[in-house]
Amino acid sequence: MARRLGATTEHIDALAHGDLKSFEPGWAVAFRVAELSTTDRGRIPPETYADLTSHWSAGEIIEIIAVIGLFNYFNRFAIGLDIPPTK
Repeated sequence: MARRLGATTEHIDALAHGDLKSFEPGWAVAFRVAELSTTDRGRIPPETYADLTSHWSAGEIIEIIAVIGLFNYFNRFAIGLDIPPTK
């Protein structure tokens, strides 16, 4: 899906390796928030949140965090029911 929406192979590879240097700063912090939200039960450190607000509007931040939460829900639901990933 990422490729259909314009992501390059380099970006996909960078994300797979946790390398956010090739992304615009706003996207890099959004990806950091996704990682932190996923690994720390939704907690975002104040300094990371401040960085997020310097790149995104309040509405965009709500959307970013809603999408992160929704996908975390889908993943936990699928794992709980042992549903294999699809291609």
